[in-house]
Amino acid sequence: MIGYAVADTVMTGRHDSADLAALAIGAAFYIGVYIALSGVMQALIPVVGHHHGAGDTEGVRRAFQQGVWLSLWIALPGMALLWFPAPLLALAQADAAVTARVEVYLGWLAWSMPAGLLFRAYSGLNQGLSRPLLVTLLQITALALKLPLNAWLIFGGAGVPALGVEGCAIATVIVQWSLAAVALAMLARHPAYRALRLLEDWPPLQWASQRELLRLGLPSGAALFFEVTGFTLMAVFIARMGTAPLAGHQIVANVASVIYMLPLSIGIATAALTSQALGADNPELARRVGREGLTLALAVVAMASLAMLALRAPIAALYSPDAAVQAVARHLILFVAAAQLADAVQCVLSFALRAYRIALLPAVVYAVGLWGVGLAGGSWLAFSPPPGWPAALSGPAAFWLANGLALVLVCGLLGLLLQRASAPP
Repeated sequence: MIGYAVADTVMTGRHDSADLAALAIGAAFYIGVYIALSGVMQALIPVVGHHHGAGDTEGVRRAFQQGVWLSLWIALPGMALLWFPAPLLALAQADAAVTARVEVYLGWLAWSMPAGLLFRAYSGLNQGLSRPLLVTLLQITALALKLPLNAWLIFGGAGVPALGVEGCAIATVIVQWSLAAVALAMLARHPAYRALRLLEDWPPLQWASQRELLRLGLPSGAALFFEVTGFTLMAVFIARMGTAPLAGHQIVANVASVIYMLPLSIGIATAALTSQALGADNPELARRVGREGLTLALAVVAMASLAMLALRAPIAALYSPDAAVQAVARHLILFVAAAQLADAVQCVLSFALRAYRIALLPAVVYAVGLWGVGLAGGSWLAFSPPPGWPAALSGPAAFWLANGLALVLVCGLLGLLLQRASAPP
């Protein structure tokens, strides 16, 4: 899924710098909304995992069906937010040309929201059952469809004008609805789901079941919202610094998102396996899964960070031919690489806590840490720095520095919560 963002950023950056700046602002808003609602849907992972670990097939079916209802009705406020982004655009203070492109971009992406969340229900089911391969294969196929669609719609051809950043959004709408349709066909026909009878005896929306999912899903969604927007909303403030700093930031944010997929994947697996262990009444196995998840995430992210540092010049050149944009990106990569280990730790810790049905306190930790220390601290250092503040830590770098310090704080607090939740009685 992050491959969509990579394709959008690389192709848009080679089309037009103003389009890339519009993408930075629009993607920050879209990702914040979509990730928050996807976080609500991730309540299915521990719920399905717990039923699966206990051998409760009927419980798995009920949870999935209510998860589909949940995805449909929470898509409505998500669409409304994308159709009316005026408060965000006022905060960004971007020029009129960029603002107009952001509005068109978000208007198209609103139509992808229901399909994207329906697929999150399918994904949560598979992850709770420890069957992620089908989801992976479908998403790889979707990315293969997204790439040529992007190229065609961004740069034009065959009677279609060059649409720039608008083309990114239209391609995403087509791909997301195709993905949801294929997932439905898989549930109806694939033998892996036959015993679960997922599409049989479909119940109406049941508010008791919705409340059960929302008790875990709402704080989980809030936690993910604060976690992701803690760095995506940097783009809104950096927009005030000009096109080159904003475009350079967008490149680095995109690279960071790609690397974050490594600990995120391990975190999802950790949540699923921990939930299954707790459902099977094996708390020692649950604790061991958490430890091994942390070790694996740290190892892979350390290697990725070293590779990013070694390749920072070619990475910047891949995204943009503009020398000023490349210079900003190369500098910011130093800060991203340093923060990746803390990001990996907090990610696995937060998912492990969801397996223990603990989501509200982590959401508070993220709000205070990533918004209070990260965004607010970054704003202060960028726009009202103390006397003698180094130039290397100013501008966009101030935001990335504050974000890294906030992640360290979040790691410590989440670690204490997990230690308390998983301690033997």
